[in-house]
Amino acid sequence: MSRKPSLVSVIACFVLLCGMAGCAAAPAPKAEAPYQPQWDSITKHTVPEWFRDAKFGIYAHWGPYSVPAHKTEWYPHHMYNPDSDFYQWHKNNFGDPAEFGYKDFVPEFKAENFDADRWAELFRRAGARFAGPVAEHHDGFSMWDSAITGWDAGERGPKRDITGELEEAVKKRGMKFVTSFHHARKWWYYEYSYTEDDKYDTEDPQYAGIGKIYPPPHQKGAPPTGEYMEEWQAKVREVIDKYQPDLLWFDGGLKRKKFWRSAVKDFEQHKQRLLAYYYSKAVDWDREVGVTYKGEDIPKGAGILDIERGRMSGLSEHPWLTDTSVDRKAWCHIRNPDYKSVNQLVDVLADIVSKNGCMLLNIGPRADGTIPDAQKDLLLGIGEWLDVNGEAIYGTRPWVVYGEGPSTKSGEKEIKERRKEAAYTGLDLRFTTKGKNLYAICLGWPGDEVTIESLGTDSPHYSGNLSIVSMLGVDMPLKWVRDQDGLTVKMPRRRPCDHAVVLRIPLEQ
Repeated sequence: MSRKPSLVSVIACFVLLCGMAGCAAAPAPKAEAPYQPQWDSITKHTVPEWFRDAKFGIYAHWGPYSVPAHKTEWYPHHMYNPDSDFYQWHKNNFGDPAEFGYKDFVPEFKAENFDADRWAELFRRAGARFAGPVAEHHDGFSMWDSAITGWDAGERGPKRDITGELEEAVKKRGMKFVTSFHHARKWWYYEYSYTEDDKYDTEDPQYAGIGKIYPPPHQKGAPPTGEYMEEWQAKVREVIDKYQPDLLWFDGGLKRKKFWRSAVKDFEQHKQRLLAYYYSKAVDWDREVGVTYKGEDIPKGAGILDIERGRMSGLSEHPWLTDTSVDRKAWCHIRNPDYKSVNQLVDVLADIVSKNGCMLLNIGPRADGTIPDAQKDLLLGIGEWLDVNGEAIYGTRPWVVYGEGPSTKSGEKEIKERRKEAAYTGLDLRFTTKGKNLYAICLGWPGDEVTIESLGTDSPHYSGNLSIVSMLGVDMPLKWVRDQDGLTVKMPRRRPCDHAVVLRIPLEQ
């Protein structure tokens, strides 16, 4: 008959074994992560030098909303609203939203012509130094192969890991990889469809809830739940772990309602945990990474401020970002776009860089994965300009003033993008510096000559001597004279490029 050993005998045996063989050392306590989930720790993180050098990136709004391609990527939000023209358009083209919901676009989003290498090569030729996808928009469809949700590109629609393919293609070409996240807004994005008779798929538990394409059904205006916030964070963490992005771009979304203050306070903890996790991961990877934010979503210093379809009106002490689109109307592909010109995009890029910023330019591919020719032409046009003038953009830093000319006298605190913007002229100059060189970017052709008032002999901005003035893309030095009114430079007989032209002016150190 067997007997269980007594507690005393077990302890005695343990002591004997320790004496004979030496007890195994207890596991060392886990080292503290480099960043802790408190803002005072997170704000010690600095903006990556690669970001300050890169200046120009490209990303893409692309998902099931690209199938209807109607007016805007906010189609899923509006299609359930009976008072909107989206509702009637959807009804005429796809049927009643109660019968054909947004989730029914997913099988039609096949991406059959998507080629990550072709996209990445276009981005490289456009001069982008960082690029990537919208990882998840407000609609709740994840553009990667996710274990958190079944509503992702790996399992439905394309049935391909879109984010993973782009990561490989982008990094292979030496560009940094960016992923953008807009899914915080998903909580209230489908509230138009919440009805007493529950007729829409957005309230069907097959499709609505944690891990589903739609958020958990809730009372209109109710604050997001902790479970929902956990899922928000988990999705971003999954992308961090799987694809090691160099830049996380965040849309707003959880400060929409004043009476959400308690939920916002809870959400602060999720944001703190996420950013501390990402920044600590980057230390493990031995890489510099960045996080962008809008408005007051995170404290100043915890990330990089982003201004959507707008830019600083003056020189900023801190690096910042503009995100804008090639299309004035929408971010995704639509049937009747209103594209900007290469000239406008080049001028805006120069203006942004002169003020210590970078530009993230959006494109809208078709549902099949092809990029419209008009968008390709815009990107390649920017790339051609950068081939000649990139020396004045990449790796530069601001000068003591960002520019001069009529456009510097607007008095606006922040420049918001407008459908019809006044064109810059040859009198509008923007300045950047690198090493000993000052670059004066003329945002239009000045004609026979241009005068730079900031380099006059009486200017407070520079009192040293000048020896030579040249133009990027032109072999011979240019003729110039300098007096108290400014530095007047004679333009070459032929323009080196179709858009803004750049003067290179070495300054005494």
